[in-house]
Amino acid sequence: MRKIFVAVFLFAAVIFAGCGGGNQQSKVIIGIDDEFAPMSFHNEQNELVGFDIDLAQEAMNRLGVAAEFKPIDWSNKEKEITSGSIDLIWNGLDITNERKEYMIFSKPYMEDRQIVLVKADSDFDIHSEYDLEGKIVGTQAGSTSDDYINRNLKLKNSLAEYKSYTKFSEVVDALKKEEIEVLVCDELVARYEMNTCPDQLKIINIKIGIITETGIGFRKDNVELRDRVQDVFDEMIRDGTARKISVKWFQADLISAER
Repeated sequence: MRKIFVAVFLFAAVIFAGCGGGNQQSKVIIGIDDEFAPMSFHNEQNELVGFDIDLAQEAMNRLGVAAEFKPIDWSNKEKEITSGSIDLIWNGLDITNERKEYMIFSKPYMEDRQIVLVKADSDFDIHSEYDLEGKIVGTQAGSTSDDYINRNLKLKNSLAEYKSYTKFSEVVDALKKEEIEVLVCDELVARYEMNTCPDQLKIINIKIGIITETGIGFRKDNVELRDRVQDVFDEMIRDGTARKISVKWFQADLISAER
């Protein structure tokens, strides 16, 4: 009789776990571009570091789950998120209407815009995006800059040549090697690159397209995870942790106050 009771109890426990508490994830797979400084990149010791790495790791610690950072092809992020190979994208991801078609977002936590990066010795007379006419322009494939230029055919057709690269580090190298003349990219990463290589690069402070907002992207069917992450991220903002991480990487609090 005792054996029968134990067997029934264990069977009920398995059924309950499958229907209830067993839904909690023990690990969250986070899609990143691991060559996208200062958001996520490898330092000289080959450690994965960065602003969004710090934010995501802190959020996962508060949730009590392991964070697995998975490098992805940025131009292939739709397939990565919809196939379930990653749970979310936390990597300087701009919130756009196009991306809303295949993922859901957290509240925006930063503002960003697209600007121009050129070599330090460049004498280009660029005052607006249409002054890019006749120049060789490069971006990262799948980025907000790439999306904007591909939609703006008047701008794209005016260029001498347009090139896109899989990794952000590749398009920066292309600029340094003069394979391209102008790099269009996020202001945050442009300023980081310029500060890292002040003798090689400079910013031309014009706005390309519109000001965007940055958020965390999730699969459309993963509302529960989105809400759990949002709760702990809100907590990180309230207690000042997010501000400290921003100051660490940007020497300023860039976390959006109005959310």
